[in-house]
Amino acid sequence: MRDNLTWMSEFVLMGLSSDRQIQAGLFVFFGAAYLLTLLGNGLIVLLIGLDMRLHQPMYFFLCNLAMLDICYTSSGVPQMLVHFLLEKKTISFSRCATQLFFSLALGGTKFLLLAAMAYDLMGPRRCTALAMVSWLVGLANSAVETAVTMRLPTCGHHMLNHVSCETLALVRLACVDITLNLLVIMASSVMVLLLPCCMVSLSYAHIVVTILRIRSSGGCRKAFGTCASHLTVVSMSYGMALVTYMQPSSTASAEKDKVVVLFYAVLTPMLKPLIYSLRNKEMKAALSRVLMRSSEPKL
Repeated sequence: MRDNLTWMSEFVLMGLSSDRQIQAGLFVFFGAAYLLTLLGNGLIVLLIGLDMRLHQPMYFFLCNLAMLDICYTSSGVPQMLVHFLLEKKTISFSRCATQLFFSLALGGTKFLLLAAMAYDLMGPRRCTALAMVSWLVGLANSAVETAVTMRLPTCGHHMLNHVSCETLALVRLACVDITLNLLVIMASSVMVLLLPCCMVSLSYAHIVVTILRIRSSGGCRKAFGTCASHLTVVSMSYGMALVTYMQPSSTASAEKDKVVVLFYAVLTPMLKPLIYSLRNKEMKAALSRVLMRSSEPKL
């Protein structure tokens, strides 16, 4: 049996559509979304780096999340844009493994950082330690999941029904027992998705109870407004990923998986700066100060 097992040197990504006009439209749409992601998140990193008033724990985590969003989106979107322009959409085995590793590492780290951010930790050392732990856990989790996924033989199957090298799409190509892979995916999902999501939910439940005790209606509305924007980002980040990866053995269509991946790889990083950061009064004030300093005449 083992003599018939083969590992492919490259995969062919089927993408979203084979229609050339549709691919051209998708190239424009996702290209614009990618540029907005780079600009929005890059601006957040720049403002937090330049303005000393933003050197606080919350903005430390925001800066980390913005950098993660830039790197996470860049791990797959540029290749997807190039493939929209190509007839044959191939990716080598080594590039596929590299892409899978970085997307899992950056995605897992992002989920863990969101959980850390939900708690009011004022000490800079503790914030730095939590960020380092999040990065280390994300990298270790990705290394294990990438190793058990890329070891799977495909017996000649090389048509990957996805826009990128994604865990579930690769597991579906396997021609051997995938029980170990499903267990690893489930354990990984519990560690970097379910547990952080539960921690965030408990934190926000406590925040909501505290807000309801505020006697001032104006203060209550303001607090709910801030909380709502945070919850929007958390829901966008955790929601669809939980639905997909907490039931890896389900018969959900590959098309649904593509939508999920594109949602949190392209749309969420693009919208997050608008929802989470640039609506923040302190971020707006920092932007004004940076623009004023840059417009001042140099002596």
